[in-house]
Amino acid sequence: MLKDAVETKTTYEIIKDSAVEAGLTQLTPERIQTVILETLESETGPRLKAYVNMCVHCGLCSEACSYYLSNNKEPRFAPVAKVKNTIGEMIRKKGRVDNDFLRQAVQIAYTECNLCKRCVMYCPFGIDVAYLMSIVRRICHKLGITPQYIQDTAHSHAATMNQMWVKEDQWIDTLQWQEGDAREEIPDLRIPLDKNGADIMYSVIAPEPKFQASLIYQAAVIMNTAGVDWTMPSAPGWDNSDMAMYTGDSEIMGRVKRAHFEAAMRLKVNRIVMGECGHAFRSVYDVGNRWLSYKMPPVPVIHAIDFYYELISTGKIKIREKFKEPVTLHDPCNVIRGRGLMEKSRYVVNAICENLVEMTPNREHNFCCGAGGGVINCGPPYKTRRMINNKRKAEQIKETGTKVLISPCHNCHSGLEDICHHYELGMDVKFISDILYEVMEK
Repeated sequence: MLKDAVETKTTYEIIKDSAVEAGLTQLTPERIQTVILETLESETGPRLKAYVNMCVHCGLCSEACSYYLSNNKEPRFAPVAKVKNTIGEMIRKKGRVDNDFLRQAVQIAYTECNLCKRCVMYCPFGIDVAYLMSIVRRICHKLGITPQYIQDTAHSHAATMNQMWVKEDQWIDTLQWQEGDAREEIPDLRIPLDKNGADIMYSVIAPEPKFQASLIYQAAVIMNTAGVDWTMPSAPGWDNSDMAMYTGDSEIMGRVKRAHFEAAMRLKVNRIVMGECGHAFRSVYDVGNRWLSYKMPPVPVIHAIDFYYELISTGKIKIREKFKEPVTLHDPCNVIRGRGLMEKSRYVVNAICENLVEMTPNREHNFCCGAGGGVINCGPPYKTRRMINNKRKAEQIKETGTKVLISPCHNCHSGLEDICHHYELGMDVKFISDILYEVMEK
């Protein structure tokens, strides 16, 4: 049995957020209606109308939602209920909603739906609830009622073009620090900065130089061993993350993605390889690029899973000895349901590990960890509820009986660590690169 959650009974309690409350005080009924109607009329189209009109409230999406399953199948957590209680009411009332409604809409859209798209797979009409919730977040952003912590992250993007307020000299210093440490292991190793015409520009998310610089060390060793022609940019554009995408601030999202693409184009690289992050990949491959009017990214982009698959399958990286302890694999929503990398991730994990124990369900049917869609970035005020909403995920992990959990996504990694700690699962959460670095020939 899992350790009991802090709350033994699910109650609908609105969590007061300082930024949301401050924003609500600035609103008038006229402004609320104007913003809602302008957004619906100028930023949506047939897609929204089709989804709203097609839904027959059959409830088949309910069993797909880990929030619903984690809360004793309470009806308000069903995806169809979340739609009805947010965007549905905005449309029905033609934007004439009050502060109490908006306070509830913020909590539903930002903290009770992680935009994982699992429910889309079970809807007979393919209604994309994640898209509908993103419209709610967009409206909340334009009304100035985004939760404080995730809004702070968006502000960091706006001011520094990275989510952790890493200054340019700090970024360069971190790369030189990791290069120096890695040269003690491999004397001729370099982390090439601003190399024109390299095959690959390697990009990471800002938590790596801020908190997890060892991942840059590992990437440098992997690149060096594989003989890859690569570089990293010294100027803004190196951070591929984008929490503004999840606040609903499409304008900042567009600036961040433009800087990322322009860094690659300035260096004249053939492609961008991204580190192990799901939301960042979604932002450059499916959302930010389209806001900038690119059908596909202007420079080819591949996720770390794709890259590891390429290096191992072509023999550029050889495995000295497989990792012996049994492992289980989390399927991040944004690169599995969002990009279809489920078989390549298993190829890589089976190549480096002796015993992969699958979660049930797995691949595109895997349950979301409640992190990579922005929920975890709403911060401490919502953590207790987030842990309750992750109960089904905790059960899924525990059922594997393993002690090592691989998660090729930064936000998932953080979310899974929280789950494992809260439910006392005793799991060691690792990136693929953690194990690959350990078992490869150098």
